[in-house]
Amino acid sequence: MLHSALNRLAPAGVRELLKAGSEFAFLDVREEGAFSRAHPLQAVSLPLSELELDIRRLVPRLSVPILLFDGGQGLAETAAMRLEGMGYTSAAAVAGTLTDWSAAGGELFRDVNVLSKAFGEWVDHFAGPPSLSAVEVRSLIDSGADITLLDVRPFTEYSVMTVPGSINVPGVDLLLRAREIVPSDDTLVVVHCAGRTRSIIAAHTLVESGLFPRIAALRNGTIGWVMAGFELECGAARRAPFEVRPDNLRRAREAARDIADRCGVRLIDDAELEEWEKAAHRHTLFRFDVRSPEEYVAGRAEGFLSAPGGQLVQAVDEYAGVLGARIVLADDDGVRALTTASLLVQMGWEHTAVLRGGLRSRLRAAGEQEKKIPARDFACPADMLISPGELAAMPGKDAVVLDMARSPRYAASHVPGAYLCPRARLVEALPSLSASGRLVLTSPDGILAGIAGPESAVLSRRAVSVLDGGTAAWQAENRPLETGLTRPLVPVDDCYKRPYEGTDNSPEAMQSYIDWELQLVEQIRRDGTARYSLVQARAGKRS
Repeated sequence: MLHSALNRLAPAGVRELLKAGSEFAFLDVREEGAFSRAHPLQAVSLPLSELELDIRRLVPRLSVPILLFDGGQGLAETAAMRLEGMGYTSAAAVAGTLTDWSAAGGELFRDVNVLSKAFGEWVDHFAGPPSLSAVEVRSLIDSGADITLLDVRPFTEYSVMTVPGSINVPGVDLLLRAREIVPSDDTLVVVHCAGRTRSIIAAHTLVESGLFPRIAALRNGTIGWVMAGFELECGAARRAPFEVRPDNLRRAREAARDIADRCGVRLIDDAELEEWEKAAHRHTLFRFDVRSPEEYVAGRAEGFLSAPGGQLVQAVDEYAGVLGARIVLADDDGVRALTTASLLVQMGWEHTAVLRGGLRSRLRAAGEQEKKIPARDFACPADMLISPGELAAMPGKDAVVLDMARSPRYAASHVPGAYLCPRARLVEALPSLSASGRLVLTSPDGILAGIAGPESAVLSRRAVSVLDGGTAAWQAENRPLETGLTRPLVPVDDCYKRPYEGTDNSPEAMQSYIDWELQLVEQIRRDGTARYSLVQARAGKRS
C-alpha cells in the first residue's frame, strides 16, 4: 500500500459513524502517554510499537473497516501497511490533528478506559446509587455499626492496598457471592474500588438486584480514604467463599435474570451461537468467558477468551476493539454473564448476548493460556536469534542491546547496559547509537523484538540479532539484571501512570483525577457520541 493510497475520512464523518453505532475499529496508534493526554472518546489505544501483538485479539475480522487515528503524527501510513501485510483489507485514516477533531465538534478526553469510566459517572448522575464519604464510613466502623466492606477490584489490585477490613469480591461476582459474607438484611453493604467507577457500578447493580436492603458506595474509593487522612491496609488476602449455597445461588440467578430482562439482554443457544460463528466473516464476533482468571486457567471452553466480568466492564476497550460488534458472554453459574451483559448493553454494546446453559458442557482440562499472537505469524528468522549465553559471552564493545519493553517493565529489570526505545521510534533513535557493534534486540518475551528484527536491520544498516526468548529467557538463566530508567534513547512517553494505582501517588494527582471524573457527564453530553441507556427501574423499587 503506497502512502498516497491511504484513504482519509474527515473527523465530522467519523463522528457520524460513532453516533450511528456502525461496526468499525477506531484505533489510536500513538503511544499511550500521548493517548492519555487527549484522544477521541471511543478510540482504542493500540500503539504502533505493539500493533502486531494485540491486533488479532482486538480486531479478529480481517475485512472490518479500520479507522486509524494518529493526531497528525504521521503514524497511520505505517500502521496501514503493517495491517495490509497481516491480511486486513479495509484500513483508512482519520484526517487531521487533535485540533481538527475538536473543530468538528469532538471532545478530547484524557486518561484511559474513558468510555467505561464516564459510564460510571453517567450512572451516578442519572441513577444516583447511595454513597457515603470516607469520614462517614470510618465513623460507622468506629461506632461498631453492622457494616460489611467489599472491595470490588480484582484480587491483584485489592492485595496491593485496600480499606482496612474490606473483603475482596470482584465486580460481577457480587450478586453471586456477596450473600455468603453479608450476615443479614440489616447489614450495611459498602462497596468500593480505588476511585469511583467500579464502586458506583457495583452499588447500582446491587440496588437493581433487590438482594440487599442497605447499600452504599464508598465515595471516591481508596483515593477518598487516603485524602481523608486514613491509612490503607496492604497485603490483605480476604476473599469471598468460592462455594455458593443453593438458595443464595437461586436468588442471585433470579436477580441477574431480572436485570438482564429489563436491559433487553438476548439469550442465545448453541445453535444460534454456531450461526453467529459462521457469519463471523461478515459481523465481528467476540466470545468471552467472564469467570475469574483462576477458573479460566483451571478449565476453559474452546474459542472463549478470558475477560473477567468486572474488568470487561471497567476496560471494555482492552478486550473488544471493534465498535458495534457482536459479543457473546458465558459463565458456569448463570449469574456473572447476565450481570456483565446487562452493564455492557447499558454502555451501548447493544449486540451483547449470553450463552444459554453456559460453559459447563464446553469446559476442557486446564492448559496454557493463549499467547498474545500465534508464534507462526511472526517467526523471527532463525539466523537472527542468539541465546542468552551467546549474548553474555560477547564483549561489551561488540554488542549494543536495545530493549523494546514498555518503560515500567524496563525499569523493573533489563539486561545490563540495554537501551530503552519503543519500536515506533526506531527511525529517530537508531542514529544516536554507537556506529560499531552488533545491534541486539530484546523485549519481555522476545516476540516484539523478533518482529522488529528484520526492519531494524534495514533501518540501521548493521548486523542485527534478537535475544531468543527475550529478557525473560535472560532472567530465567539467573543472569545479572539492571533496574531503573537508565538509558532511554528518546523521551519516555509510552505509558500512563494511573493516579489510583499503587501507594505512592501525590494528593494533588489524586484530587485532579477525582475532579476529572466529576466533569465527565458534561463532557460526554458535549461530545454526543456515547450510546448509554440505563436499566428500566425494577418494579417496586425502593425510592
